[in-house]
Amino acid sequence: MSTHTLSALVENKPGVLAHVAGLFSRRSFNISSLAVGPTADEQVSRMTIVVDAASTTIEQVIRQLDKLVRVIKVVELADDAAVERELALVKLAADPAGRAQILQIAEHYMARVVDYGSDSLMLQVHGSSEKLDAFIDLLRPFKLSELVRSGKLLMARGQRVT
Repeated sequence: MSTHTLSALVENKPGVLAHVAGLFSRRSFNISSLAVGPTADEQVSRMTIVVDAASTTIEQVIRQLDKLVRVIKVVELADDAAVERELALVKLAADPAGRAQILQIAEHYMARVVDYGSDSLMLQVHGSSEKLDAFIDLLRPFKLSELVRSGKLLMARGQRVT
């Protein structure tokens, strides 16, 4: 098994996400990341799907996705052929003694403080999944109380349109 990142252009209609997710569910694949949003054309949405699967099996899934009526185009994007970003919000219990160290870590990772309470901090960070993983690992000793991640967003490099 290896990780595959798919970019699917789909009609911006109700039920499309359920059909696509159902296809992965029927094959017993776990979707580890899913991001969906409109494109420059409001009639079309882009789904970025990260899934663990064997290479031969993922090729079958791509062919099956292409057959779905509301799916316009599906491509697999290699990490080196695309720009990847992810967003995370991290909430920490932060007493005055630990704040300076947390803020130092945040500065190193170019994270922003988006909420500052008397006993908590909320940080926003963006970048590659690996960067976010490293950032979160460094913050775990500081009483991480809540975490939310957007899922991968990818766009092909250069003039290639996916």
